[in-house]
Amino acid sequence: MTILMSLIMATTLSNLVLFDFAKNKDTGKWMVVNDGVMGGLSKGTFTAGENGTAEFKGTISLENNGGFSSVRCSTGKIDVEGFTTLELHLKGDGKKYQVRIQENSSDYWSYIYYFQTSGAWETIKIPLAEMYPSFRGRKLNLPNYSGKTMVELIFLIGNSKAESFNLELRKAELKQGA
Repeated sequence: MTILMSLIMATTLSNLVLFDFAKNKDTGKWMVVNDGVMGGLSKGTFTAGENGTAEFKGTISLENNGGFSSVRCSTGKIDVEGFTTLELHLKGDGKKYQVRIQENSSDYWSYIYYFQTSGAWETIKIPLAEMYPSFRGRKLNLPNYSGKTMVELIFLIGNSKAESFNLELRKAELKQGA
């Protein structure tokens, strides 16, 4: 009976909340990774913000072959099959960002999608099937994201210029047919 109930719940679930800082301000699962891993000097931070948000902010430096900052959340291996859209509720600073999904912990690549922020609170809808595989800024000759599993969710800024950035995150959820 438990297996049957799980199957019924899985097939009727139309959305899966990945994070909602309005309900849980815990940023403990999140880790900032800057270009310092490759000698760069960019600085990023991730902290619980006001009004049910978390803030990813800092500065990008191009010195020492730098140029990016990212924040990532390990989700543990979760089944995301059947979901078609990643919906982000956020407020950016008018800059372009990437959202990345790592499908398996053994993969060296992530699936990425670029989105432009407007400077206002907005909802960004990302078609999972359009997320393509990339490693160190290079598109790989592999199929796009299969949408079967997820182990990590990542936000990254790296626009090939020195700049400050500020991205406020409120909520991310996977949706069916959105």
